Amino acid sequence: MNKGELIRAVQIDLKVSRAEATRAVESVVSAIREGIKRDTSVTISGFGTFSRRKRSARTVLNPGTGEPVEVKESLTVGFKPSQLLKDEL
Repeated sequence: MNKGELIRAVQIDLKVSRAEATRAVESVVSAIREGIKRDTSVTISGFGTFSRRKRSARTVLNPGTGEPVEVKESLTVGFKPSQLLKDEL
């Protein structure tokens, strides 16, 4: 499912216009984004936890040349599904 399909599902479920469904989805995504920035994690009960994670600096191989390349330390976002979501899958 992509963002457009999610918006359509929200639109159908809530019986609202596409614009209202888009605002609802954008609002949730924005709140998750801000929560991760501010608190380092966002937990949605029954769904899972989005959390900020640190990737260590490392050496990788350039696939084109085979040369080693240094990759800097960086931040990324991880997701850990709740037990309920795991059980449903």
